[in-house]
Amino acid sequence: MQLNDTIVAITTPLGRGGLGMVRLSGSQARAIAGRILRFSAESGWRSWHARSAELTDTRGLVIDQAVATFFEAPRSYTAEDVVEICCHGSPVVLRHALERAVEAGARLAEPGEFTLRAFLRGRIDLPQAEAVRDLIEATTLFQARVAAQQAAGSISRRLAPIKERLLELIALLEAGIDFAEDDVGVASDSAILGRLAAVEAGVSQLAQTFQYGALVRDGLSLAIVGRPNVGKSSLFNRLLEQERAIVTEIPGTTRDVVSETAAIGGIPVKLHDTAGIREATGKVEAMGIERTFQAMADADLTLLVMDASAAPDAEDQRLIERARIAGRALVAANKSDLPRAAEPPAEAILVSALTGDGIERLRQAILNAVAPAGAFEPETGFITSLRHEQLLRECGRWLEKARAAVGAAIPHEMLMLDLYAALQPIDAITGGTTADDILNRIFSAFCIGK
Repeated sequence: MQLNDTIVAITTPLGRGGLGMVRLSGSQARAIAGRILRFSAESGWRSWHARSAELTDTRGLVIDQAVATFFEAPRSYTAEDVVEICCHGSPVVLRHALERAVEAGARLAEPGEFTLRAFLRGRIDLPQAEAVRDLIEATTLFQARVAAQQAAGSISRRLAPIKERLLELIALLEAGIDFAEDDVGVASDSAILGRLAAVEAGVSQLAQTFQYGALVRDGLSLAIVGRPNVGKSSLFNRLLEQERAIVTEIPGTTRDVVSETAAIGGIPVKLHDTAGIREATGKVEAMGIERTFQAMADADLTLLVMDASAAPDAEDQRLIERARIAGRALVAANKSDLPRAAEPPAEAILVSALTGDGIERLRQAILNAVAPAGAFEPETGFITSLRHEQLLRECGRWLEKARAAVGAAIPHEMLMLDLYAALQPIDAITGGTTADDILNRIFSAFCIGK
């Protein structure tokens, strides 16, 4: 990949629309745009300003009216000169603009190359680059808000003080080893352990946020199970807020698993409406019930639905126990709008799929079952990437080794190996640390040579 080339790509989705955009990035972006566009005035390029223009063909005939916006380096997405050409969203017009730009000297951009250039030129760091992908793939507003926070640097800001403490500890030990003749004291074990504890605590706390972050990014699956005619499909439709599953008064209407995704508390939840569990009356129903048990085994959470208007029986209790064995489970007593023959189990959440009563309590219970309230800090830079979580865990293991080395009175020269090893995973998230970074801290902190 030649990073000095000027690149071009269509940046709007495939298909027809009112508007479409072609983006150029590189030192020749303005020159290439000037070869394929005819401007109405000779006012010249001004950064962060738009100009009206005509998109022409090779003979100078007008193909479309366009607006070209120029972003001068380094105040652009890629930190290079960028020109964005906005024209009508016809695939033919956009492809023509793309082909003209290539003929004029641009190269087709590789997948993700605009963001790659932004990273390589220091415009964004790795967590921000990864957040761009998450923002594009977001399916709920909460996912989009989290990705936007990460794209704005929330992960890097959370990691910055942790990395700073680790660098300060490394600088302290380096100074004690390399500049002993300048009266720089050797750090005591208690001082080293105190600084290590602060770094370990920060790394551990951030790594633990991945439990919630993975839930936000990937969502969860919920299997809705129960005996026939307890209102599973009605509850499925109510949670989904649309009539997706067929609902009748005939027991056993659902014969296969019906799946759709709903947003609950901003988290995508894949709902699985399943066949009612009873003694099968035929081969098709038996296959549906088998798929119900498979859905329970595969789901992150099982919602067992009971009929609140009927007295619980032994079959309900067996299903509750089976759901708990399969994993996390909730119990919902549906048809709470009808007179009750007996009280449902104490842990059951009373709901009515018909009237909507109790549905919000059920939604909150679903979230609390997988992410207990107060256990996470969803607005303070939690991690959503498995790569980040694994790197933080690796950093924590090296910090544990460093702490053990201090307890074993290992020379500081050897202890430094563990600390540098702990720094590498953090650098893999935020970007590298150079020898100059360490030296700058040593000389600024200890005023060597004054």
